[in-house]
Amino acid sequence: MSPRDILLVLLVCLAWAGNFLSSAHALTELPPLLFTALRLALLSVLLAPFLRAPAPGQWPRLLAICLSTGVLHFGLSFWALKLAGDLASPAVAMQSYVPMAALLAWWWLGERFAWRTGTAIALSFAGILVLGLDPLVLDAPASLALMLVSAFFLAVGTVLMRGLAGQSLFSQQGWIAVVGVLPLFGLSALLEPGAWAAAGEAGWKGWGGVAYSALVSSLFGHGMYYLLVRRYPVAMVTPWLLLAPVMAIGLGIAFWGDRPGPRLWLGAAMVLGGVLAIAMRGRARARPVPAAEDI
Repeated sequence: MSPRDILLVLLVCLAWAGNFLSSAHALTELPPLLFTALRLALLSVLLAPFLRAPAPGQWPRLLAICLSTGVLHFGLSFWALKLAGDLASPAVAMQSYVPMAALLAWWWLGERFAWRTGTAIALSFAGILVLGLDPLVLDAPASLALMLVSAFFLAVGTVLMRGLAGQSLFSQQGWIAVVGVLPLFGLSALLEPGAWAAAGEAGWKGWGGVAYSALVSSLFGHGMYYLLVRRYPVAMVTPWLLLAPVMAIGLGIAFWGDRPGPRLWLGAAMVLGGVLAIAMRGRARARPVPAAEDI
């Protein structure tokens, strides 16, 4: 990659890392499901011109992707971030979608992987267990559980995307937003009484977080990522994206008051090391690991 494009991928990682910090601040004023719905509502308006109908017979797959990614992944990940006492553990736990996707591809699609990839998958899951024993994480175990469920639904969406035809990145993002908006507003009305009252009282943190999440994280982050993968193989770009959770950890320490303990550091190193090994094996086989998603 050229120095210019290395800078660009670093900006993408910073945009995605910043989403953890800006969203954590926003969630002090907005409930998580309503926050997610507002984010997707803004994206729906902005991406409406890019919507394209899927290829014949692809509607069920597209709807399944939208529900698993837009509603379940995003909704649960922001809920997990709301409950967490830090930024580091949610940022790292989300990366577990990569080994989950590898296992789902083996189960659903019959894809095989060598013992090195199997070892990397095991290392990532062992890292989650170590991370879960950190005192900061033990103070909010529901956050880790929700983020792992969120990562599972992202893995489901990632595997389903492999068979999706006739969709550009922005069209796919647009459909995820359009399909996800109403279910999320409905779930918020059911599970978050007083959500709209909170929205009426929200200040710049809440609404600024919605804008950042939609404009910077989704539009800029994914737009620049799409530009990069048009220039380079996805497998060349993917390992760089692991800097996003590392940057999120740094932002948490600098601006959120995070003080990661040794178990969290060790668990993070194991998870991210395993994910990096999976990505590098994918690069060696020219079968890339999907790009890391922001929350």
